Amino acid sequence: MTVRKNFIFDEETAEHLKKIAEKEGKTQSQVVRELIESKYREYSVEEKLAALDRIVGSVKSGSLVGKSVQSIKASMDI
Repeated sequence: MTVRKNFIFDEETAEHLKKIAEKEGKTQSQVVRELIESKYREYSVEEKLAALDRIVGSVKSGSLVGKSVQSIKASMDI
């Protein structure tokens, strides 16, 4: 499913988007979509690394003694 969104850019940003699209042989929508997805993947990786750090920190502190994987995941909203 496709969703239409309208964005407002200043003239300079709009021109930059146009030039990037032309240089890459893509539509402006493709350029924006790819940039958003790239940034989203970065955030996703950061969130996963933060979750891993919390797990590793729990192991180091011994707070996982007597806990199941399921109970740990439930407490972390994973």
